[in-house]
Amino acid sequence: MRFPAIPLKGLVAFPGGIYNIDVGRERSKQALEVAMENDRLVLLVAQKEIDIDLPDSSDIYEVGTVCRIKQMARKPQNIISIAVEGLYSASISSVSDDNSYMECDVAKLDRGEVETQITPEEEALVNVAKRAFDDYVSKSTTIPKEFKSFVSSIERAYEISDKIGDYLDISFKEKQTILEIDNSFDRLDFVISILNQKVAVLSLEEKIEKRIKEQMEKNQTEYYLREKIKAINEELEEGDDISEDVDRWRDMLKDIILPEDVKNKVEKEIKRYSIMKISSPESNVIRTYLDTLLELPWNKLDEENQDMKKSEEILRNDHYGLDKVKERVLEHLAVLWKNKDIKSPILCLVGPPGTGKTSIAKSIATATGRKFVRMSLGGVRDEAEIRGHRRTYIGAIPGRIINAIKEVDTRNPVFLLDEIDKLGSDYKGDPSSALLEVLDPEQNKTFVDHYLEVPFDLSKVMFIATANSLDTIPGPLRDRMEIIQVHAYTYEEKFHIAKKYLAPKKMKELSVNKSEFSITDKAIKDVISYYTREAGVRNLEREIATLIRKVIKKIAVGEVEGYKIKPADLEELLGKKKVTYDKITGKKEVGVATGMAWTAVGGDTLFIEVVIVPGTGKIELTGQLGKVMQESAKAAISFVRTVADKYDIDKEFYKNTDIHIHVPEGAVPKDGPSAGVTMSVAIISALSKTPIRKDVSMTGEVTLTGRVLPVGGIKEKVIAAHRAGVKKVLLPKENERDIDDIPESVREDLEFVLVEKVDQALAEVL
Repeated sequence: MRFPAIPLKGLVAFPGGIYNIDVGRERSKQALEVAMENDRLVLLVAQKEIDIDLPDSSDIYEVGTVCRIKQMARKPQNIISIAVEGLYSASISSVSDDNSYMECDVAKLDRGEVETQITPEEEALVNVAKRAFDDYVSKSTTIPKEFKSFVSSIERAYEISDKIGDYLDISFKEKQTILEIDNSFDRLDFVISILNQKVAVLSLEEKIEKRIKEQMEKNQTEYYLREKIKAINEELEEGDDISEDVDRWRDMLKDIILPEDVKNKVEKEIKRYSIMKISSPESNVIRTYLDTLLELPWNKLDEENQDMKKSEEILRNDHYGLDKVKERVLEHLAVLWKNKDIKSPILCLVGPPGTGKTSIAKSIATATGRKFVRMSLGGVRDEAEIRGHRRTYIGAIPGRIINAIKEVDTRNPVFLLDEIDKLGSDYKGDPSSALLEVLDPEQNKTFVDHYLEVPFDLSKVMFIATANSLDTIPGPLRDRMEIIQVHAYTYEEKFHIAKKYLAPKKMKELSVNKSEFSITDKAIKDVISYYTREAGVRNLEREIATLIRKVIKKIAVGEVEGYKIKPADLEELLGKKKVTYDKITGKKEVGVATGMAWTAVGGDTLFIEVVIVPGTGKIELTGQLGKVMQESAKAAISFVRTVADKYDIDKEFYKNTDIHIHVPEGAVPKDGPSAGVTMSVAIISALSKTPIRKDVSMTGEVTLTGRVLPVGGIKEKVIAAHRAGVKKVLLPKENERDIDDIPESVREDLEFVLVEKVDQALAEVL
């Protein structure tokens, strides 16, 4: 069958419906004329978009309604008004636009009209539809009540679905959907679902109206209107806020590649949130949790620099010395070049304060092309700081590890754990135990923060810890890290650091140029020797800054235009010398041996003095000696008793003489396992009245049988001895490996003697 067609804007015609339509478009008028000349039948079909004035076949729906024109009248402004009656729905098989009007080939849809017998299923479905329509009309203020009677007499499913679909206050697109469903039962099911939805909305409106009327009893009309608007907005706003959050999270889920278990967790929480009231306290907890979870860099890795030459240049330009640290970082970069999936190392830089541990970590980040994040662990006592709080607690937040990863927005930063040896513990837990999982390359791939409750991969993070001492770091935690010792700077290293880095840095900070301030090499060396006593260079930096400020003051008051600082100027600018060092004076002395000690600010020399006086065998120890040094003294005396004959010492000395062992600078506490050899030599010298060479220094622990045991801090001790004017150094045989760490300039000036027995040391100094 072929009919002229009129596209409708925003209107859907149903079979059985009566419609008054104004026709204004020329093509539609021409179609109308053709229909009137023939059998007065015309196809009415809805446009997909109402703003199209000249629709073609692609702009109309595929199902319309064949209608009979009942009346036609011409109106002003060249408008034709028609009254039509819908006959049956039809599917469009083809559309012809060749003529001056639209013409369509259609096929009548079989919608159940041919079924003469009403089945029980159809009867039940029609009854449900009538009841739903009655509820809808009774609650609606826009549908005339007489529509109930129009529907109540209908018994067929296809007819009642058309009638209700025509009466419903819904969009034309929804009405078109009803028209297109060819099965009468399915179509009526769809209509009933729309009716139920409309009834639910109208019930909610009734609830709002009722609440407002109750509030309005004591107020005037203006108050009533204000509260009505407020109540409606509250209902709408709640739904909008929740749906807005849910839509935002679902959009984020599309852009993020999450592990399957994490994705399931997120979807579960989104579902919980979507059925909650926005006023519920739990909704705020879930919103914060999901925002945190989805803002983490689950699949975000920064591109790393694998240019070895460039990285080496950055490390060299940023720091003087620290060769072992630089070498280890370059090794890691080389391994990355071979295997990008390699796990990042976990390094622990151990050394005195001010030796550049924190700043080398920043340089490592620059050299590797990674972002840098720092977390100070000094004084941290609560395990939750590392692992986060469980969400059952009020105000729960993620731990500082996860929070830092979230802030830096990448999964492979350089993460500095500063002062790891200052961790504490109390009733809230042991944070060092919580770090075991973080710093274990085999476990941190599935690190679980208590707040997140899902595993997060930390294996790509390059963790760098710093510590002043290993003694306070628990063994299991220390075992998970690669320990790199950062030794105290030597005199020569400090000189180069001050000249190449500290002075230019402070001049730039204080806005001073080279013509205004300069300092000679000898002046820098004197500042190091006489105004600082430290392992690092912090105080050296402060003293250089003081010199620059003094010069700026002189320039500001017009005393000078520029100033070159020489050694003679230091006392005027920095005051009297703050540091003095022991210097070797005299050749030999009975009972006084030169030892070497390690301190937190580097090495130092110390003289152990022994005096023998008649008495009853008492042993006096002075000079604030710790337990280890007291035990070394007692072991030395027991050893001396075993070799008394060999050195012409009275065998009964421990009965008839008192031995007083003293280490000068009594106000300074001293302890450590490295004074045994020095004490043995001093005691034997005092008892045998044999002088000791003072230009020979020694270190090492002694056993009761006279064996010399190895000790630590060799580099710092030897440098201190060299500074004091020592010519020969006695070291335990097993410390031979440490000689290579001593600067070449120091090694060239000293003679090293390796000893296994105290007898060998005595042969060198007595």
